[in-house]
Amino acid sequence: MFPWDTLADVTALARSHPDGIVDLSVGTPVDPVAPLIRDALAAASGAPGYPTTAGTPALRASAAAALLRRYGVTGLADDAVLPVIGTKELIAWLPTLLGLGPDDVVAVPELAYPTYEVGAQLAGAQVVRADSLTQLGPQSPELVFLNSPSNPTGKVLGVEHLRKVVGWARERGALIASDECYLGLGWDAQPISVLHPSVSDGDHTGLLAVHSLSKTSSLAGYRAGFVAGDPAVVAELLAVRKHAGMMVPTPVQAAMVAALDDDAHEGEQRERYARRRAALMPALQSAGLTVDDSEAGLYLWATRGEPCRDTVAWLAERGILVAPGEFYGPRGSQHVRVALTATDERIDAAVARLRG
Repeated sequence: MFPWDTLADVTALARSHPDGIVDLSVGTPVDPVAPLIRDALAAASGAPGYPTTAGTPALRASAAAALLRRYGVTGLADDAVLPVIGTKELIAWLPTLLGLGPDDVVAVPELAYPTYEVGAQLAGAQVVRADSLTQLGPQSPELVFLNSPSNPTGKVLGVEHLRKVVGWARERGALIASDECYLGLGWDAQPISVLHPSVSDGDHTGLLAVHSLSKTSSLAGYRAGFVAGDPAVVAELLAVRKHAGMMVPTPVQAAMVAALDDDAHEGEQRERYARRRAALMPALQSAGLTVDDSEAGLYLWATRGEPCRDTVAWLAERGILVAPGEFYGPRGSQHVRVALTATDERIDAAVARLRG
């Protein structure tokens, strides 16, 4: 069963609140798409031919320029960038696209976005959960997923930690796939890309960074993301994706260029999330919850020191729907994930209920 389907009862309970549900569970963007992005989509809507799997030259250049401008990633050639049909698609199929199978090991964080494990299972590969290299012991994974800022915890991996993992992976010939979908949402800590020269020493060999426009530009409905890094691996992915028909539609590619070229709308969206976080975090704390980690990203990782499903039910009685921490791994059994993705009006409603 799809994990979210298990929330049917508590969803109904939250919906029964007299003032309606405040849905802080899935984390789907709710804010309007910037007009310049919509205009770019519309202007390209007359394209009758097949889109390019590799992405237009303009898109690849815009992605590389945005990574340099926003995150200090240097030395990224345009052919080291590849658009994907939303990053969930790329993450789910990456082990398969790389040709991994039953003899291969995929390492994922102990608390992780479930699709890392799903992708390994689709390829028939083995999965190991580990947050430190010592936990892996003698195992030598072919693929290592990193996620900073973390979904669900909001934890940020520092430069020294990332450098250590990169060095370890290169010694073993392992590929690192760093999920950086929340990289622009640092609050109490400043996240850094695995491609940044302070981590990679300017060498992107064996490194992939996965980026999404779903959160930074509210483009979840467009399915707009890209992967960047090791040119040889990107070329391999491109070759397989051409055969599989994994193409981002031409109008979406044009919209991505507009989004990547404009930092103003991204800054405005970041400020919206900052305001919501500033309202919601102290309200949760005043209601007796402890917020752990949560130093960056789009979620608050909270606990009442009880089984997570009990906390989900307690919040649902107040019309607030959140995600059980167990969705993300056994270590999440006493936490819930609270998303910042609701309108200001709904966030205010949740704050009032928590303080009431």
